[in-house]
Amino acid sequence: MTPPLVADTGGLLRALARLPDGKPTFPEYQEALLSAAAIIVPGLVLAEIDYFLRAEREAMRKLVAEIFDPATRYEYESPLPSDIARALELDAKFGELGLGLVDGTVAAVAERRRVYRVLTIDRRDFGAIRVGPRFARSFELLP
Repeated sequence: MTPPLVADTGGLLRALARLPDGKPTFPEYQEALLSAAAIIVPGLVLAEIDYFLRAEREAMRKLVAEIFDPATRYEYESPLPSDIARALELDAKFGELGLGLVDGTVAAVAERRRVYRVLTIDRRDFGAIRVGPRFARSFELLP
């Protein structure tokens, strides 16, 4: 098993995407998900995934069931008020990126949990964000 990761919306959607024959559309994303000791899903990510899966309710119900099943490696992480405040700080600090609340919360949860591996397709933003007291810590982007 590899260390835990924090899942961003795009990364989690790619990890779960399937071809008509059931094979993973993006096997490298699925492998990152399958090999992680834990998959931390921030609450705002789950809300954003629900938006993208609005026409695929069965897939959404299956994902929610997996995330809240104690037998899986998923960990649902409700954002704390301090995470929201930190997300807004990061959005201001890295204003040129236009992070927004969801990506800012992913970074804030990762920082609070000290899990610096992020499953994402957003390499530009998460590659530029730095966290920690002196904004010195970068993220390891997966895959």
